[in-house]
Amino acid sequence: MPETLPDYDAVAAQIAALALSVDPAELHGSLCALRCGGAGPANWLAEAMGDEDVPPPPPASALARLEAVTVAQLAGTDFGLQLLLPDGERPVSERGEALVAWCRGFLGGVGLAGLEPLLGEEAREALGDVAKIAESQVSYEDPESDEEALVEIEEFVRVAALLIHGDCLAARQRQRLH
Repeated sequence: MPETLPDYDAVAAQIAALALSVDPAELHGSLCALRCGGAGPANWLAEAMGDEDVPPPPPASALARLEAVTVAQLAGTDFGLQLLLPDGERPVSERGEALVAWCRGFLGGVGLAGLEPLLGEEAREALGDVAKIAESQVSYEDPESDEEALVEIEEFVRVAALLIHGDCLAARQRQRLH
């Protein structure tokens, strides 16, 4: 099982080839939410796009690898979830906008998957904070402090997603026991 996400640009190229109107980061955010708590829709891409006519990603494609790695990272015990964002060589403004898009996708996926009722108080608060980030209009005036802030926000979002995933798993396990 691959341990790292496919390259952001490879995912973007496949999205473009499929003529999908979504940002790679936003799509990954949606995928993460759809996979919170375990198995999700068989065709996650159609679910994320809200279009049942979208075919599943071809095997061995960047999108198929994106799903496989994301599922493995969510299931892992090392809290190793990565967010699909442009690499650190890209301008902080581009990476910041991608993080905002990731949060939008995650929120959409939470809604599509109906996860909110499964969340405890702390996870609901974290989801509320992710929503605030998703609504953000970010300005970039000081590249050095913006870079530091972006790293901190990215880590917060990553941990929030893992917290939400954990609550969803626990809730689904309780449902199976009853």
